[in-house]
Amino acid sequence: MAVSGLVNIFKIAELRKRLLFSLGMLAVYRLGIYVTTPGVDRQAMQNVVSSGNLLGLLNFFSGGAFEQLSIFALGIMPYVSASIILQLLTVVVPALEKLQKEGELGRRKITQYTRYLTVVLAAIQGYGIATYLETLRDPAGLAVVADPGWSFRLITMISLAAGTSFIMWMGEQITERGVGNGISLIIFAGIVARVPAAAWNTFHAFRAPGSQMSELGVVVLLAIMVVVIGAIVFVERGQRRIPIQYAKRVVGRKLYGGQSTHLPLKVNTSGVIPPIFASSLLLFPATLAGWFPALSRVSTAIQSGSWIYNVLYVVLIIFFAYFYTAVTFNPVDVADNLKKYGGYIPGIRPGKKTADYIDYVLSRITFGGAIYLAAVCVLPSILTNEFNINFYFGGTSLLIVVGVALDTVQQIEGHLITRHYEGFTGPRGPRIRGRRLSTGQAVNA
Repeated sequence: MAVSGLVNIFKIAELRKRLLFSLGMLAVYRLGIYVTTPGVDRQAMQNVVSSGNLLGLLNFFSGGAFEQLSIFALGIMPYVSASIILQLLTVVVPALEKLQKEGELGRRKITQYTRYLTVVLAAIQGYGIATYLETLRDPAGLAVVADPGWSFRLITMISLAAGTSFIMWMGEQITERGVGNGISLIIFAGIVARVPAAAWNTFHAFRAPGSQMSELGVVVLLAIMVVVIGAIVFVERGQRRIPIQYAKRVVGRKLYGGQSTHLPLKVNTSGVIPPIFASSLLLFPATLAGWFPALSRVSTAIQSGSWIYNVLYVVLIIFFAYFYTAVTFNPVDVADNLKKYGGYIPGIRPGKKTADYIDYVLSRITFGGAIYLAAVCVLPSILTNEFNINFYFGGTSLLIVVGVALDTVQQIEGHLITRHYEGFTGPRGPRIRGRRLSTGQAVNA
């Protein structure tokens, strides 16, 4: 990254204001982490979360807010869940599908429905968490809730729903008036805030008496992190670009068309959604076992780190990678739009043949993306159990951090280039964009 690229950021008044606005909003979010919901014993809650269950997963994605039972404890996950639900419903509900195809006005309507659903989901989850917390005690027998009852449930439900709504508003403000995707940056900030603690845990494990981690083990750990980050950057920027040719047509006295372009298909179209869904499903039995003792054997069998857990984790990641890609990308619509505007893939007939070809290519690259996601997410468990290396940086967290950082840097570089400034890679360096295969490779896929 060129130093001049960083200096140029502050030379552009608009970009400087956007960047400072984003940082200010993220600072407000981090301060809100320490505002505890009334009626909760913070120390007892921290002891319960550290024992490892579904609350631990929620604590991870909320940036440590759940162990404080902050007003931001639910984080942005209700909004993510609402967005996914609306995306799924657009496939089966004709009215929503029609709205989605109406352009900007339709997208605004769907966004408004997403906000309403977010508040509803946050309220429901807040009430469920309140009733669940009333039954919790830490290993020392200390109750998490000192004065259970309807007043505590109502206050907790309102506080958590209001906190999620405020985070949702901050995310939208960052997207509109700041730099980068606001929702992604909020998740990014929560994860990055826990990196110092993970680094300290690694250092403490190395210096502890009788530690099995040697200097060579630390070097190997750092090398593995560099390789994993490099692999994430390599795949996240990877695209299969299918060549598109537009036929020539005469309108009046002018000749239009005849241009060549491409259809970019990302190797990892689903992003980090598959690991998030897979982790949630696998951690549910551990939480339900506290309510239903009959599930305790199932919870023990699929405990995090076991080979059964890892196998199920890989299978679920692959399944959700294909499922989410199928929901968010419709080859039939793409083929119809190409045919409508006179575009075609060289050597492929327009219409159904084009849709089948795009689906075939997408299925092949999605398999590679799913294997990549599974490998990155299972790697920490393999290092810990098989090679006795304490890897405190989870694969899912690395995926989110690197992916969001790449997208944000790409957006900043776009601002610089449009104003005739050097990008981060300098005047002669490559732009931060997706990699592509050659045209011949794309056609012969």
